[in-house]
Amino acid sequence: MTPQDASIQSEKLCRLAPVIPVLVIDDASKARALAEALVKGGLPVLEVTLRTPAALDAIREMAKVEGGVVGAGTLLTPADVKAAVEAGAKFGVSPGATETILTACEEADLPLLPGAATASEAMKLLERGYTVQKFFPAEANGGVPALKAIGAPIPQVKFCPTGGVSLKNAETYLGLSNTLCVGGSWVAPADLVAAGDWAGIEALAREAAALPRT
Repeated sequence: MTPQDASIQSEKLCRLAPVIPVLVIDDASKARALAEALVKGGLPVLEVTLRTPAALDAIREMAKVEGGVVGAGTLLTPADVKAAVEAGAKFGVSPGATETILTACEEADLPLLPGAATASEAMKLLERGYTVQKFFPAEANGGVPALKAIGAPIPQVKFCPTGGVSLKNAETYLGLSNTLCVGGSWVAPADLVAAGDWAGIEALAREAAALPRT
């Protein structure tokens, strides 16, 4: 998969809903019900971060949910890419971007949302053909003002800001011309997941899915 094709696929996914849930899952037995609640609430694109031993099993379970598109986040190595694809991930997300991880995803035909934190990083990815990127960590890197400033000289790149994004500031990010969607964990809080409160999570998803964007 070329970087250009990866960006086309990533943009399609980013446009499906204003928010991509960023999920850290400790118990894979809850993964399918969680995915069903989020999809039912209007958030079909799900990012499962590879930060826990249960992550790959969670991706396998979520991949069974009709109407959902599950991907793997925190891709750091080619081994991560291989494992994610085998588990059923349809896209990948990385906190940054290295030649190694970019090449691994391209060779695996896995659309990647590569992370960038600065104008130079965004430009380097753009040179390779990635026009859709993850702005991470968004709030720590200056938040909305920083992303708006990067967008002025580099309008060719669209972003999914992630990291510190919440219901309180998501709408401001979504109002930027260079933001396609945001990534956030607030739609699946750990206490609701642990309690199996799928109705509560569905309600949070509906609220997020209704956020306006440019």
